[in-house]
Amino acid sequence: ARSFADIGDIVRGKDLYLGDDKKDKEQRKKLDENLKKIFRNIYEELKNGKTNVDALQTRYNGDKENFYQLREDWWYANRQEIWKALTCHAVQNDKYFRNTCNGGSPTEGYCRCDGDQVPTYFDYVPQYLRWFEEWAEDL
Repeated sequence: ARSFADIGDIVRGKDLYLGDDKKDKEQRKKLDENLKKIFRNIYEELKNGKTNVDALQTRYNGDKENFYQLREDWWYANRQEIWKALTCHAVQNDKYFRNTCNGGSPTEGYCRCDGDQVPTYFDYVPQYLRWFEEWAEDL
């Protein structure tokens, strides 16, 4: 679930990890620029759709550089599909299997709860708190 949450942070522009060295930081900057370009294109497509243009401009007004609100909305709308893509070939002992589906046993079959819902809210927990949990597991 950590990589799922990390992808959510990256898509939404909330990832705190910027890289360890110059190469990592350059790659991170390139990724950020590509995401801005992708969400700028999504915004333009939404505007050109000619439906609810006023509502779109009201919702996303002032967010023309980083598109944070659009990124947040996109993640909310697509997080279940991202989860399915990440877990479609997970096997029984993969780290995605945790007691997260309203019960005391790991998710049945693969790593999805009934209805293919994401069995976690982990992608909405602030990254620094997830890091604390991860560090505590290492103790």
